[in-house]
Amino acid sequence: LESRSTSSKFPFPYKPYTIQEQFMTALYDVLEAGKIGIFESPTGTGKSLSLICGALTWLRDFEEKKKLEAAQLLADRVPQQGLSKDLQNSSVSSSDKLEAKASGGELDWITEFVQKKAERDLVDKLKVKVLASDQSTATEPLDKEEESFILAEYESDDEKKPKDSGRTHSQLAQFVHEVQKSPFGKEIRMVSLGSRQNLCVNDEVRHLKSAQQINDRCLEMQRNKRETPKRKRESRAVCPFYTYEQMQFLRDEVLVEVKDIEQLVSLGKEIKACPYYGSRFAIPPAQLVVMPYQMLLHSSTRRASGIKLKDQIVVIDEAHNLIDTISCIYSCEVTGTQLCCAHSQLSQYMERYRTRLKAKNLMYIKQILYILVHLIRILGGKVGQNPNTQTVSQGGTELQSINDFLFRTQFDNINLFKVSVYECSTDRLIFNIRLSLSSGQGKFTSKMAMENEQPAMASPMMKVEGFIFALTNANKDGRVLIQRQGTVAHSSLKFLLLNPAVYFAEIVKECRAIVVAGGTMQPVAEFKDQLLLASGISADRISEFTCGHVIPPENILPLILCNGPSGHQLEFTYQKRDKPLLMDETARIVSNLCNVVPGGIVCFFPSYEYEKQVYAHWEKTGVLAQLETKKKIFQEPKKASQVDQVLSEYSRCIQVSGDITGALLFSVVGGKMSEGINFSDDLGRCVVMVGMPFPNINSPELKERMAYVDKTMVEGRSPGKILVENLCMKAVNQSIGRVIRHREDYASIVLLDHRYSRPSILSKLPAWIRGRTESKASFGSAFGAVSKVREVE
Repeated sequence: LESRSTSSKFPFPYKPYTIQEQFMTALYDVLEAGKIGIFESPTGTGKSLSLICGALTWLRDFEEKKKLEAAQLLADRVPQQGLSKDLQNSSVSSSDKLEAKASGGELDWITEFVQKKAERDLVDKLKVKVLASDQSTATEPLDKEEESFILAEYESDDEKKPKDSGRTHSQLAQFVHEVQKSPFGKEIRMVSLGSRQNLCVNDEVRHLKSAQQINDRCLEMQRNKRETPKRKRESRAVCPFYTYEQMQFLRDEVLVEVKDIEQLVSLGKEIKACPYYGSRFAIPPAQLVVMPYQMLLHSSTRRASGIKLKDQIVVIDEAHNLIDTISCIYSCEVTGTQLCCAHSQLSQYMERYRTRLKAKNLMYIKQILYILVHLIRILGGKVGQNPNTQTVSQGGTELQSINDFLFRTQFDNINLFKVSVYECSTDRLIFNIRLSLSSGQGKFTSKMAMENEQPAMASPMMKVEGFIFALTNANKDGRVLIQRQGTVAHSSLKFLLLNPAVYFAEIVKECRAIVVAGGTMQPVAEFKDQLLLASGISADRISEFTCGHVIPPENILPLILCNGPSGHQLEFTYQKRDKPLLMDETARIVSNLCNVVPGGIVCFFPSYEYEKQVYAHWEKTGVLAQLETKKKIFQEPKKASQVDQVLSEYSRCIQVSGDITGALLFSVVGGKMSEGINFSDDLGRCVVMVGMPFPNINSPELKERMAYVDKTMVEGRSPGKILVENLCMKAVNQSIGRVIRHREDYASIVLLDHRYSRPSILSKLPAWIRGRTESKASFGSAFGAVSKVREVE
């Protein structure tokens, strides 16, 4: 298909803005060419709707094209190619991979494992093709015991479907509502995926305290349904919603009409079917699959959910923190308590079933126990003793490379790939016997939980499994952080992923095209260098699109305030920000803004600690009392459960007219209100950024990341320092983006720190804000400009 021009019409619920038309055209071209697209469109410009209509228009055209090709193929009766060509190509690619991997200087067992895995993958590929061609068309009724053994439907590699990933449950719900409003809402086959926490409809399970307990209980009920009780009178709890016929019915209902998570749960309750598993039945026939970040980006979760990315389209919305998200997903931590509990459970299992276990099983169990003993020893503890009472003699934090850590723990000669795979099956066995253990160290595990006044851990072996698997990363891609403090129970081992590109490359390799989008993707250079180019993507395959805002220029006033009303320079460095003089100057600025700004003012502080310190100082000096005569004051709560209540009261206060006009909200950068909350119209007529929220450069994790990018990235300035600036400005951009949510909206953005005027910092603001930003040396001129913004109302 030829590229569409800007004059082409995309189905849209209303006449699109010019920038939306340009957005959809650029998106269509990226999908058609199989590129990697970086799309930046400010909040309030209809980004989600443009993504939906642009991508689904391409999908509609692609499917029409495939139908025409299929019809032509049938007409010409052209025979399809056999398996020999696939076998030849697969063999060549596998050998190339092995040669490249072997040249990387990894341990011998890593090379051997990769080689055997490539051989197994080739055999599996042949099996799939043969089974697909030999499937019988006859169907027979199955009894309930056989339902769980039914194979998933075969999905052709040629079938394309966009897979959209979002960050939070609420953001995914908003995206689904946009799909429902779009012209494709009535015809698209879409399914929303979620966790058991969000989708479970079994009251006995969903009310459990932790996600891990919910997962364990669900899996236990499934096994009870599949397995026949050994004793006639023995009864086992099963899930009444886990029935094949009803889940198939739920699948059909989901595909008929677009549903969000809440509607999916309501449907599951109504027809007595499990939405968690029923939605997975809908993946193969669906045209659009919507899921949270974790499910897409984490490879094992992706496979377990039945998500196949081969030749598919992936759209990642709200992707501004994608690098940090991948690093966080693949970083893992295991505590001393979890290590001791895992050793206790596995030891009991081995002793109880030693005579029934085969030699190879015993070997793997002993290897895992050996690993656990040495991991506990690294933390300064001993097995068989309560970690809460074991005091660590030498506290502190230590960072090591993966290879150094393996040599130090003395299991560098153990094949960790095989151990981690075996752990999966071992963990399931432990789960079955865990509740029946009532002697020896079983009581010890329960005793530890009681002394901690916490419920027993659902599955410490899963944490251990994740940590051991993390150690199979290449030596250069990660580090191990050893933290010893107080007791063994409070000490931990943490794996830090330094190179997220190694996992993003898996997605890039499989997909036809990838689109990452956000309200602000600045700084784009970091995104391209650390994630895309590092994943092996060539520069000519990367396409960038950015657009301005739909609001008139006079509706936004971004200001950099270098000096306060008293002429004192505004520089909120960690060393200077505690000075009373600077906090008093900030109070005068906020007080003056309250005099001229109608509605709500949102004031962001760099941390909860500093917000608390400023609040206490203003309370002591009487500033708060003065401010409360002008606007009602609210503070962002630390507990997520209290956010809605505070926002509701804040909104109600702004809507009520009286002597006090509007409200003042103290928020924290990176807190509950800096992302995903919209302060549109009177809720946010001004946003104030107090200082620059730089991360703690003394953090061991950040130090290691800085050292890593200094070694791997080639730039004029120090890549490590640029990384710190980028982390700061990404947080700033998200916070100030909470205002200006639609075409008629207006607001002021006041940045309190002269350092914002530096070219290296200013360049990291979103283009639509950067082009209108003014740097004010004196407070008087800035105050006059802010007072005039309300005149556009």
